[in-house]
Amino acid sequence: MVEMSIDSIRVSLMNYQRVVILKEKDSSRYLPIWIGPNEADAIAVKLQNIELARPLTHDLLQSVVSALGAVLDYIIVSDLKSDTFYANLVLSVDGKQLDIDARPSDAIALAVRAGVPIYAEEEVLEKAGIVLDEEMGRPVSESKVDEQELKGLSAYQDFVSTLNLDDFDKRKS
Repeated sequence: MVEMSIDSIRVSLMNYQRVVILKEKDSSRYLPIWIGPNEADAIAVKLQNIELARPLTHDLLQSVVSALGAVLDYIIVSDLKSDTFYANLVLSVDGKQLDIDARPSDAIALAVRAGVPIYAEEEVLEKAGIVLDEEMGRPVSESKVDEQELKGLSAYQDFVSTLNLDDFDKRKS
């Protein structure tokens, strides 16, 4: 497991879909994950500390987890198959650990509300992680997948090739 942080939420100019960019805590490796507009808004609202009059779905889920006596320990982006990312919520309840299947976007939205770590499996980062070319500021895929799996990731690879990450480090200064 590799600890990640949320670097940014971006909109693809190709198709106007949202992408959350996770960054490896101790490296310059990034993991872009397609997410829906509602989940992007739910993550952004919490990251920007915007107060809403009524709870969003992820606020409700956090309240239900707490009311049932469970604690969210962390979330993990656990797999990538045929252009689809998978995640798990890792909960503690009554001294037991539960792994609950979740979409990464929902898991991330819940993680930011609970203030818990976000992890990704090394295998996922090997398949979909990108690093920056220091001179060009453009992503360089570190993909380590076979030809068949690469075909399944074609839309993902097309998007990654259009990213311009020049402003990532500048924003953080």
